[in-house]
Amino acid sequence: MIQLFHVYKNYSREQPTLVDVSLRIEKGEFCFVTGPSGAGKTTLMRLLFAEERASQGQIIVNNVNLARLTPRNIPYLRRSIGVVFQDFKLIDNRTVFENVAVALEVLGTGPEEIRRRVVQMLKAVHLLHRSDHYPQQLSGGEQQRVAIARALINNPVLLVADEPTGNLDPEIAREIVTLFEEVNARGTTVVVATHDRELIQRLQKRVIGIERGRVVAGAGLPS
Repeated sequence: MIQLFHVYKNYSREQPTLVDVSLRIEKGEFCFVTGPSGAGKTTLMRLLFAEERASQGQIIVNNVNLARLTPRNIPYLRRSIGVVFQDFKLIDNRTVFENVAVALEVLGTGPEEIRRRVVQMLKAVHLLHRSDHYPQQLSGGEQQRVAIARALINNPVLLVADEPTGNLDPEIAREIVTLFEEVNARGTTVVVATHDRELIQRLQKRVIGIERGRVVAGAGLPS
């Protein structure tokens, strides 16, 4: 599903963000990416859905070589990837319902099917009662749950989540992680960047450790 070969990402020559990263994540796997602040976790996640381009090396996602991906084809790649951003990236002038529905609208899904699936997903994240509200009317935790609902609405082949439980109370965080486990059980590959040691210990999934831009554990490469 995901392969990185000697990937570098440089924002400046003096301090590269990612250094010679090689790793492999299998189709249907659930794994965590962890490390101290500034280690390169968020940059790695952005590379996986082509938000950033690698400075050097090769990245393969769902059999697509991202180095060869033209800008016009990036939206087609992202249709099969659900992304949960740290800063939510909700559309301010759209309601909760409309923010979640937009991922289905771009695929040409019919209005009745959109309504059915959005209602189902908002129930799953306990936000159906907020469906007519706008992002600025929500708490940070509620905005995060909207972002998670939007990421899952298309049943993506890959889910990339950057600190998805950071703004949630423990009970809601557990429910969100249960959602991730359920979508993973249906075949979606799940990659979660997190500082939450309790979450990592509870789920007992593979952990990819990053320090100072280098993978130091859990690369998943043949020995």
